[in-house]
Amino acid sequence: MRIGVDTGGTFTDVVAVDERTGEIFTTKTPSTPANPADGFMAGLGKVGAAKAGAEVTGLVHGTTVATNQLLEDRIEDLGFVTTEGFEFILEIARQSVPDGYGNSYFWVKPPRIVPVHRVKTVGGRLDHLGAEVRPFDEEEAARVARWFRERGITAIGVCFLHSYANPEHEERMRRVLEREHPEAVVSLSSDVLREYREYERSVTTLVDAAVKPTMRRYIANLSERLRMPYSVMKSNGGILSAAEVVHQPITTVLSGPAAGALGAALIASTAGHPSVITLDGGGTSTDVAVVVDGEPSLTTEGSIGRYPCKIPMIDIVTVGAGGGSIAWISPEGTLKVGPRSAGADPGPLCYGKGGGDVTVTDAHVFLGRIPPHLLGGEIPLDRQAAREGVEALAAKLGLTPERTATGILEISAFNQCNAIRQITVKRGLDVRDFPLVTFGGSGPLLACRLIDILGLPAVIVPPDPGNVSAFGLLTVDVKNDYVRTHVTKNPDLGVLAGIFAELEGQAVAALEREGFTSPVCRRSADLRYYGQAYEVRVAAPPGPLGEEWRAEVLARFHEEHERLYGYAYRDDPRHAVEWVNLRVSGIGPITRPAIPERPGRAEAALTAQGGRPVCFDEREGWAERPVHQRADLRWGDVVSGPAVIEEYGSTLPLHPGFTAECDSHGNLVIRGHGASEPGTSTTEKGQSR
Repeated sequence: MRIGVDTGGTFTDVVAVDERTGEIFTTKTPSTPANPADGFMAGLGKVGAAKAGAEVTGLVHGTTVATNQLLEDRIEDLGFVTTEGFEFILEIARQSVPDGYGNSYFWVKPPRIVPVHRVKTVGGRLDHLGAEVRPFDEEEAARVARWFRERGITAIGVCFLHSYANPEHEERMRRVLEREHPEAVVSLSSDVLREYREYERSVTTLVDAAVKPTMRRYIANLSERLRMPYSVMKSNGGILSAAEVVHQPITTVLSGPAAGALGAALIASTAGHPSVITLDGGGTSTDVAVVVDGEPSLTTEGSIGRYPCKIPMIDIVTVGAGGGSIAWISPEGTLKVGPRSAGADPGPLCYGKGGGDVTVTDAHVFLGRIPPHLLGGEIPLDRQAAREGVEALAAKLGLTPERTATGILEISAFNQCNAIRQITVKRGLDVRDFPLVTFGGSGPLLACRLIDILGLPAVIVPPDPGNVSAFGLLTVDVKNDYVRTHVTKNPDLGVLAGIFAELEGQAVAALEREGFTSPVCRRSADLRYYGQAYEVRVAAPPGPLGEEWRAEVLARFHEEHERLYGYAYRDDPRHAVEWVNLRVSGIGPITRPAIPERPGRAEAALTAQGGRPVCFDEREGWAERPVHQRADLRWGDVVSGPAVIEEYGSTLPLHPGFTAECDSHGNLVIRGHGASEPGTSTTEKGQSR
């Protein structure tokens, strides 16, 4: 049996796959923010109770420990060592002003990740090719190390100028720190991100140093309780053993969302939808990604909170629009929803655990759109507490409770739509060309409104949507990424071959330590037209490097540049192409679980097993609506709204005028008023929305 455990802000999700029969078992348990390992072990306990005697052959974990530390700005006792004369690199940054501040005089820079008094410099200088200009100052390095030791600063990031070309000075600094300050946890930029651009490389290294002590404690605690090896999900769409991930914890910062996007991609591709938008709705946030031809989009321009991180990661946009998002009144008297969340503890009002704010979940409970319990009755919900909270908020706004509750959900839906537009429209994609795969405990709740607002062709809700991220953990390969900056307009193919060989050697060695005997290496390169500030990444062919290889990479660059920006300079000698970064991804492939087909209905037609009063529109008011159990649906069944479809970990409110059809793999395909098949949207349809 292989097990995936995804720790979210509200629930910890578990999926177990029987490798002999293909049977998939899912369960959930409340998360434990004070010690996430407690929720992890509780989830495993449920699997053990249900599958007693099964042998665990693989365990993969998606964790938010590093992510939450960054999002909550819990960064203390962090030090920074850089090249003499560059102590203000964090203050200067990119000199860019965020959107919304047209005049920089009105923008106050947020605090640096390391305050200036904890930034120390060391003499020594390399040029951009890695040649030594001034020798490393060993005596000054020792004084710096002792300064950090005397003040109890144990997490230290080191980033020297041009160390991407030659790591020698950084490695000497590490040896000095080991000698003078042995308690220190050190991150070197040449280990974390061997790529140019000093500010991003510095911050990425410091983020790694900041989360390293927390992740090491968490991994050690979990390993001691598990007493078995396990792997951790990485932001790039791969996994790595826990023993290795403690050396590069920054790679886990989008662990859970990355697993969700990959799980949804496999589910959608199996159902015949290779290109989709994925939406993971949880208790705290909503994570959105785009999948094209079965592969989620990747980026190295991501950020976690306010910290840019140039590590390879799945391109995900996150907004504070989850089930626990709090509804509040602004100083101007308008209704707002999120980004602050009630989380798992104390949670929404209806949890009955002391929460004092109305949340999105409370609005759903009040309107009857979700049942009076979660997880099949394991967590009862206090509908009266939700009602009283909504009524009190409505009185302050001067609205009816129904109008207030539907308004909360409408704002939450538009917050999710804005995230979808960021990941599609801002990247030159037409949202109407992509069906949406929505999952997570709260993901399906607003599916019908998203269809109406965005003009989506369809929304696909997988079986057990609350466990898709945990399922995704079992679908991913072991993957490591390596990069080297090499800026040139006239590349020497022998030099390029040497760099690729070195990177591939590192990748193969790491995968062999993980037990893979036949790892796969994939090359890519970042190129740009000379004079441009940023690059375009393209895949590079395998095999020996010759003129045909070079021409193929250039052709791919021109094609990708034209796709992204609408123009290219294929045959214009005035615009030379500059090579910037060479990359290698080392992949250890695994066997993915098969998604079984569902049988069709052999017995009588589908009928609802009950009903309850539900309000879908405050103008139409309350009415008794049929309630279907997801487990009763068979291939070909169609449920017409208004209705509610319930299952163990999630609920789908099906609004009037919408239908949900069960496909051959058990997915519910939701379509609205005259919606066309996915991929056939029209301008008229978009205008009618």
